[in-house]
Amino acid sequence: MVEKTAVVQNQAGIHVRPSGVIIEEIGDYSGKISAEAHGFSVDLNSVMGLLSLGLVQKDEVKIRVEGPDEEKIAAKVKELFERHYDFPPRK
Repeated sequence: MVEKTAVVQNQAGIHVRPSGVIIEEIGDYSGKISAEAHGFSVDLNSVMGLLSLGLVQKDEVKIRVEGPDEEKIAAKVKELFERHYDFPPRK
């Protein structure tokens, strides 16, 4: 198992659209990925689970990866949580 800590950088936090990107990017992984914040832990296999963490900018997220290529996948998930998502505003 590999653990990494990410700090949410996105100004609007990890809302629906970033959650969708994160889940889509890691959806093919055959191992287990979980995230922990605010004393709660969720498996990263659904947008709703990720949203339930209520992540806002500057929140710390502990990422755990178990399975093949753990180090590589953990680094990828860390980058996804720390990415600045620039979605156009809704009209």
